[in-house]
Amino acid sequence: MRDVQHSTVFAAMALMGAILFYCILKAKKGALPYIRTISGLKAMDEAIGRATELGKPVLFISGLADIDNVQTLAALSILSHVAKKTAQYDTPLIMPNVASVTMVTAQEVVREAHLQAGRPDTYRPENIYYVSDEQFAFVAHTNGLMERVRPAANIYMGRFFGESLILAETGHATGAIQIAGTAETPQLPFFVVACDYCLIGEELYAASAYLSKDPHQMGSIKGQDYIKILMLLLIVVGSLYETFNVHILAHWLGG
Repeated sequence: MRDVQHSTVFAAMALMGAILFYCILKAKKGALPYIRTISGLKAMDEAIGRATELGKPVLFISGLADIDNVQTLAALSILSHVAKKTAQYDTPLIMPNVASVTMVTAQEVVREAHLQAGRPDTYRPENIYYVSDEQFAFVAHTNGLMERVRPAANIYMGRFFGESLILAETGHATGAIQIAGTAETPQLPFFVVACDYCLIGEELYAASAYLSKDPHQMGSIKGQDYIKILMLLLIVVGSLYETFNVHILAHWLGG
């Protein structure tokens, strides 16, 4: 039985790897897959443009998780796009951080974005700084920053907890355009209510590919979609088989 399970797992991993490889290869050849329009990402350039017109900064928060969290990595990918746009428009970008390692990584991401935009002279490392790894100490600082500086655009991307509504309410009170994105289901209602746009769940992970149009990322997302469809079909077929007391699929899967 164990050998059957090992063979099934190996076959499934090989199939998934083949699907991802095919989709990435196809995207690299120029056949970029379609990704539906995500309104929150489409509005990001508009929010940065509004900040530029008003002469106010953009505030970016990458959540309260450290660099080892996948949501933080997704947030930093979005930060690259935001930093490039703010560099092109010569708009200040402010980013307080809850983790020191995230701060250092974010500084490198923003510096690289300024280089790509041809504006290395406008990079300000002091605007990307460490605050505290204590949740509400960080929130208190960020709320005070919003009240004092009043950024025209607040972008919250990453892993958030109970502070999500506090941040979003303060930003709403200061009149900023707010775009949020998180995969933390309990926090989504707060962002949906208090923000202008919200990326829900996997939209956060797809954002980097949507913004960059990178063939590797877009092909990977398309491959993952195919794998999900295959898994859903397997679940439906398996359920029907078991309903009619046919155990072929269960035996093949090592059940």
